[in-house]
Amino acid sequence: MNIRRLLMAGLLSMSVLPANAQDEMRSPQLDKLTLPPGFSIEVYAADVPNARQMALSPNGTVFVSTRQAGDVYAVRDDDGDQSADQVFVLDSGLNMPNGVAFHDGDLYVAEINRVLRYDDIESHLDAPPEPVVLNDSLPTERAHGWKFIAFGPDGRLYVPVGAPCNICFHEDEEPRFATILSMEPDGSDVQIYARGVRNSVGFDWHPTSGELWFTNNGRDRLGDTQPADTLHHAPEAGLHFGFPFCHQGNIQDPEFNTRPCSEFRPPAQRLGPHVASLGMEFYTGEMFPDSYRDQIFIAEHGSWNRSPEAGHTGYRLMVARLDGDRVTGYDIFAEGWLEATNEAWGRPVDVEVMPDGALLVSDDSVGAIYRITYSN
Repeated sequence: MNIRRLLMAGLLSMSVLPANAQDEMRSPQLDKLTLPPGFSIEVYAADVPNARQMALSPNGTVFVSTRQAGDVYAVRDDDGDQSADQVFVLDSGLNMPNGVAFHDGDLYVAEINRVLRYDDIESHLDAPPEPVVLNDSLPTERAHGWKFIAFGPDGRLYVPVGAPCNICFHEDEEPRFATILSMEPDGSDVQIYARGVRNSVGFDWHPTSGELWFTNNGRDRLGDTQPADTLHHAPEAGLHFGFPFCHQGNIQDPEFNTRPCSEFRPPAQRLGPHVASLGMEFYTGEMFPDSYRDQIFIAEHGSWNRSPEAGHTGYRLMVARLDGDRVTGYDIFAEGWLEATNEAWGRPVDVEVMPDGALLVSDDSVGAIYRITYSN
């Protein structure tokens, strides 16, 4: 079915994605992707430029953020054919609205320095209300300033604030840098939950323990093979995960070397150098084999700064295997976005488990959302 884009009143009748970004859009090449036996992948929505984080409502609406495009979308499959038939542009011209979350009927959107709320959003997809500004006091630095947001089991909204640099220390003048914050749904009572987190663009809570797990992007310019991006377990507030003093749990920073790695919480898993680990989610569906239940799917967006000789890393979908709180394996689930020529035609960003157990994957390079299913 052809996708219909329903623009909110007052928006331009053409896509608001910048022309140069449109020129870079690629077509999905699903025939190049490989998955385990029994799994298949298809395009769920093909008209979602710069698709980044996804958030699902109980009614099946998939809210989708962007980073560069400045848009926020709502994607609907109203006829139940497992393919989106409506893509609404809810708002445009925002400042890197990378974070979206759905809570009690309202859509929450995080820009660089603001958290917005769109009330009763599903009743107004074709004419969204003006957003309520809940908090506009977050740091304004754009480097690592884009947010991934989600509501925790405690009902609080979790909002990371990345380090405004490759490597730096600003805790004295701005203690919120390199942290994960939490706040009440109205934007009040902002607290620091975790410190020493360079740039987290994905987290989720274990479906049984309710404890936080998150991905983290490691620093650059220490070579092609180090440090690794990392997966972390944060069972309680107040833990420090090392940045800028320690990387991947065992590499002391050559510049910020005044505190040993032993002072910090080590990663649960090293994910590989420069893979750009972004969205992650515990699989809680019924469709996939039992071996995937409560395991973590992680989208690796892919490296940008490795030397040509070393080649790129990432550009794939991974599974972190857990036994209790211990990671026992880190396996490739889907790959093929990166070709043998070291050129990538797509870049996975986020994952979302659907009510039927299918797994959605967003791709900001192609501007699409994929749907992965299993059949035996």
